[in-house]
Amino acid sequence: MNRIDKDRPTHDWIEQLRRRFPCEREIDRVLTRKLQRRAGPPYAPVSLETLVQGTEALIRSELNAPFEILEANWLSGGASKLQMAFKLKWHQPEVGPALTPMVLRMEPSESITETSRLREYQVIKAVEGYLPVPPTYWVDAEGRFLPYPAIVYGFAPGVAKPTASSSGVTGVGTFMPESVRAPLGAQYVEHLARLHTFDWRQARLDAFDKPASLTQALEWQLNRWERVWEEDINEDVPLMRLTMAWLRKNMPALDHVSLIHGDYRVGNFLFTEENNWISAWLDWELSYLGDRHEDLCWATKEAFGHLAEDGKTFLVGGLMPREEFFAAYEKSSGLSVCPATLRYYELFNNYKCVAICLATGCRATRNGKTHQDVLVAWLSGISYTLMDELRRQLEEVL
Repeated sequence: MNRIDKDRPTHDWIEQLRRRFPCEREIDRVLTRKLQRRAGPPYAPVSLETLVQGTEALIRSELNAPFEILEANWLSGGASKLQMAFKLKWHQPEVGPALTPMVLRMEPSESITETSRLREYQVIKAVEGYLPVPPTYWVDAEGRFLPYPAIVYGFAPGVAKPTASSSGVTGVGTFMPESVRAPLGAQYVEHLARLHTFDWRQARLDAFDKPASLTQALEWQLNRWERVWEEDINEDVPLMRLTMAWLRKNMPALDHVSLIHGDYRVGNFLFTEENNWISAWLDWELSYLGDRHEDLCWATKEAFGHLAEDGKTFLVGGLMPREEFFAAYEKSSGLSVCPATLRYYELFNNYKCVAICLATGCRATRNGKTHQDVLVAWLSGISYTLMDELRRQLEEVL
């Protein structure tokens, strides 16, 4: 068999992957688009002027009234997207003359997580007023106006970690002082419970496919991440094949279809320090309709928490003990937490992490497709720790 050149994928190979790993239509579209443009040029720095002009064109397509973009500047943060902060001087509907702080969030040439700006836009619009999220104004889902697909948010106040706290990248290792744990912890649980009991059927989520069986949502997710692995990995890893075989053989039935955040953790919410109030949940790009246990596993992952002062008690997100978190979640949501399903999604989440870091992260960096090449390359190094954890998890369930 001839070796596939994944840096220059053929039409036939792409179509083979699509047939082999059927997933949601919008996910299929963005993954197919990624492969179709992969042989193109690497990421080239985009000037602020280019972003301003593209943003002006996007807004002009939506507004009939005059407006002006002011004080545009780069916004740091995020391993997967480019961000520009600016102020929009405009006549805001139902408000009047306004000077509104906003953020443009745009993909690079190839992201460590290839996702849909349309889905991100729709899910935030759906929960706006129900959960704290930044206001969302416009989306360039196909990159018609900007170099790559993009979304325009309102600027949300707050910080991602206490000013005096230290942390690694992407919220890993954030230390939460004792003074913020109770107020933030209560909201951390309450917001997740509200998300998982949100009536998504009444929302406009036409970029999301609705599962028709007890396992279809999970099947789509397994297909999605195995497809990502096959598209991007450089060499075969038997542990990943064994993990996926186990995941497919042991799929838990879904008892309640929830709207899933997909990256619910410390580092992905902002809070105002004067009153310890969560002002906005961010990074909704991995959202889908599925099993609440994925969010529960991710939110309680050890990388996103730390030990209490006794040196023994693990605090979820640095906020509360795990048992307290689950008990509070069940009380607030009215939904149960199944230990066996949690264990399943622990393996699933690790598989997904390895696919993101070792497969996509390595390839995007090597091909010069991302603006965050140093950070993305660094993330690939944690893949081996994740795979060792995956090995231990498999030994416990096999």
